Amino acid sequence: MPLTRVSLLKGKPPEYRQAILDGLYQAMREVFDVPEDDRFMTIDEYDKSNFLYGENYLGIARDDNLVIVQITVNNTRGPDKKKALYARIAGLLAKNPGIKPENILVNLLEVPKENWSFGNGIAQYA
Repeated sequence: MPLTRVSLLKGKPPEYRQAILDGLYQAMREVFDVPEDDRFMTIDEYDKSNFLYGENYLGIARDDNLVIVQITVNNTRGPDKKKALYARIAGLLAKNPGIKPENILVNLLEVPKENWSFGNGIAQYA
């Protein structure tokens, strides 16, 4: 059950934003074996004054097309799966909507399974 939040600067068209969500979902389905219809995603858009980033942190040149992706998942996957996910996300988003891999920042948050309620006040995984 990934919960995905995407942050970017305001001004991108709906098709661009949808391509990001579609690419992220595809990568998670392929690499993390996320079930069909397990899709919970949001996009937050920011004014330039509220979107700050290190333009050259770790020697990676970023610009205002930076997309910050935060994915909350169960803590059940090892380092190899995580690396494969990051690479697949970068590859898919480079193709569509055309984001340079340097402008894709992914943060993975892992939580225990009992930290989810999908509705009805029930911890379905606990």
